[in-house]
Amino acid sequence: MDFAPFAPTEARTSGSGPLSGLKVVELAAIGPGPFACMILADLGAEVTRVDRADGHRSFAQWHQVLDRGRRVRALDLKSPAGVVELLGLVADADILVEGFRPGVAERLGIGPDACLDRNPALVYARMTGWGQEGPLARTPGHDINYLALTGALHAIGEAGGPPVVPVNFLGDFAGGSMFLVTGVLAALYERRRTGRGQVVDAAIVDGVGAMLGMLVGMAAAGQWQHERGTNPLDGGAPFYRCYLCADGEYVAVGALEDRFYAALLHGLGLAVGSLPDRDDPSNWPLLREEFARIFIQEDRDHWARLFETTEACVTPVLSVTEAASHPHHRVRSSGPATVAPRFSRTRRAEPR
Repeated sequence: MDFAPFAPTEARTSGSGPLSGLKVVELAAIGPGPFACMILADLGAEVTRVDRADGHRSFAQWHQVLDRGRRVRALDLKSPAGVVELLGLVADADILVEGFRPGVAERLGIGPDACLDRNPALVYARMTGWGQEGPLARTPGHDINYLALTGALHAIGEAGGPPVVPVNFLGDFAGGSMFLVTGVLAALYERRRTGRGQVVDAAIVDGVGAMLGMLVGMAAAGQWQHERGTNPLDGGAPFYRCYLCADGEYVAVGALEDRFYAALLHGLGLAVGSLPDRDDPSNWPLLREEFARIFIQEDRDHWARLFETTEACVTPVLSVTEAASHPHHRVRSSGPATVAPRFSRTRRAEPR
């Protein structure tokens, strides 16, 4: 197979990272678009963020980490001169990323038709919550709204309690950013055959919907119930949930497989034969109560040390600050400043 460079027409300047040589124009936005462009920059792409001419940007402080690795250009896209400058950037770019509501880019004169006319090899990536069409396409929304309408939010939370908002990881970053990056890389790969760019329509509702595939499969098999907190992977199972410890902190238990469950019981001082069958959900309340009774007797770090070298799949629930100093993360230099994933041969770009 021919692994020619992504750009079909001209050589790009070499640098570090597997995406070195790709040029990205990012129209400043919030949330999933910046995170996607951070990933592209981390992997070596040259990203230029186009800010408003007046310098205003909503939630700017929230994006300090996500904004790394960019060059910044201020343009007034409501003026003809600003549009001309933007199209000049597009002419030499491989990718454009925008997160406007549907129709806004077209009204400004920088929609897909205008940009692809200037650069037919451009990958024009659109990041929205609802997508480019549909009854809600032009309706405002945020992560919580997209999760609510896909069914994902309904599945998260304790039994008898309200849905729990998973920060904005699931919608913005997993269902949005990651699918946008996937779409961009797929379009670049296709461009090697055709030499032509295209529009990537990345919608958070589409990405989250795709991630619900296993849950839908479990439901079809009778292994996922409508009520929250009653299922194997939503905290309902006694061997897959968090438990309170004596110091008010928590441990996470993920002992799904039989041998991991046996290791959990051994660490808790319990014998398999002394407990009811864990495969019968009617026994789960009793098992949860028994495990909770034992975990509350010792501090979190006691349990972390006890289970650290076992197969019980028990880990301490750490705060973001605590996680930064955990030995495993220190060895791997893991954390918000980490370039991920890692490559065996290609040198990684260092976050800037």
